[in-house]
Amino acid sequence: MDIKEAIHGIKLFNCLNNFELELLASISHTVKYDASSVLFYESDSTDKLLFLVSGLLKVYKIDKFDNEIFLYYIYPNSMISELSNLTDSKIFCFSNSEFLKESVILSIDFKKFKEQFLTKNEISLRFMDELIYKNQQLQCIVNRELVFDATSKVAFMLSNDLEMFNELKRSEVSVLLHIQPETLLRVLKRLTRNGAIAIEKGEVSIVDREKLKNIYLGV
Repeated sequence: MDIKEAIHGIKLFNCLNNFELELLASISHTVKYDASSVLFYESDSTDKLLFLVSGLLKVYKIDKFDNEIFLYYIYPNSMISELSNLTDSKIFCFSNSEFLKESVILSIDFKKFKEQFLTKNEISLRFMDELIYKNQQLQCIVNRELVFDATSKVAFMLSNDLEMFNELKRSEVSVLLHIQPETLLRVLKRLTRNGAIAIEKGEVSIVDREKLKNIYLGV
């Protein structure tokens, strides 16, 4: 994939003029990964700012019993890097990440990116917006793991990741949501009875999105 094409596909960089685009391209490159490849492990560090151009990335942690704890997916044209501040030249990884599909990432020299771009007002604002969005993802994780009951977890995933829900086996969904398969089946039946969803040939469709959202919003 052409480096400029990869950059253009990322919303954060839509404001760049031709000179800035050339400058960013000069400090960037793309890397292709096979499915099941690991991008980084928890506690790794890198001097690259990473964005997913195409494919799908799973972010997860491992508990003390070596159990995988799913956190979230990263979709194309989104930032991968988990930044805690903008002063360090190194970016520390707080989780593990594995590619679920053949993927391409955009890798940018973080030190040079800060020097060349983060003094520019508009892109700085967009960059902060990207960080805020990732923080919102973490808030969703807190809700899912510490606040939501089983019904709310399922309703949230159906509302926000319906395509992924239908692609996965029910047993895989149960693992991701940390609930028992039997519990998942009961919840799906309950949501079908109250008219929030419909299930045909094993595929879930949303009938009443507001009703589904109200379940996990507590309305």
